[in-house]
Amino acid sequence: MGLIDSHTHLDSFARRGELASTLARAREFDLEGMITVGTDDEDWEFYRQIATDHAGFVDYTVGLHPCHVEAGTWEDQVARISAYWSSEKRPVALGECGLDRFHLPRKDEAAADRVYAAQRSAFFAQLALAKELDCPIVIHSRGAFDDCVQVIDDSGVDWAKVVFHCFAEGPAEMTTLRERGGVGSFTGILTYKNAEAVREAAKVQGLENLMIETDAPYLTPVPHRGKPNEPAFVRHTAEFAAELFGVSYGELAEVTTANARRFFGLATGETAADQGTTGLL
Repeated sequence: MGLIDSHTHLDSFARRGELASTLARAREFDLEGMITVGTDDEDWEFYRQIATDHAGFVDYTVGLHPCHVEAGTWEDQVARISAYWSSEKRPVALGECGLDRFHLPRKDEAAADRVYAAQRSAFFAQLALAKELDCPIVIHSRGAFDDCVQVIDDSGVDWAKVVFHCFAEGPAEMTTLRERGGVGSFTGILTYKNAEAVREAAKVQGLENLMIETDAPYLTPVPHRGKPNEPAFVRHTAEFAAELFGVSYGELAEVTTANARRFFGLATGETAADQGTTGLL
């Protein structure tokens, strides 16, 4: 059983002409699949094409990241999302969408309030759309966990379809998610020395609900921290997580891959492996 990188961004590799080599290394490091996650309408079509070309190995999502929300334009962008669910190669989730306080204007409180209000409106609109589409939802939350939970509660979406990607909160926040039926997925942060609270959150969630991701090209795990991340490096996070949970690497891979396939509705391992080999020719 191989691994699935449940959240990555392949655009930077493609722009540098490194997509083929990046996907090849991922296979060498025991990956059997990955999900490249949309952030705005400049990458949606691009990711659909990559997922089509590498069917069974790469899947994709469509969503408007909070840092790409702009007043006066986000409504038109969100209005175009649902069309992707009518295409031959459909997304496996809506997202990433959510709230981000970290990147708000720092010296203009009024501007920060306007930006954050637009984020909330765009987030709620995407949740409403996800509810209509009955699809999984990938949440971006940075400095805004409680607000994200409140907006999701207000939207009425099924929490069982919600994943907080790059979970970087502690056990109390994870308890909040689990009480509602949501989950978190974990990046290379899990391997960092100063991330004990994140490791405790992973334990609260339990191996039975664990998904792992790179969020590449960001958040590179130990032992490559400080270098650009890539999907192949999810293997290091998986090996660390196996030790954290006291299980073999094989069991960790089997459980997390099954979780990702179930959550995102991905094809079975054998089918995906066969399709993925064809897609890379």
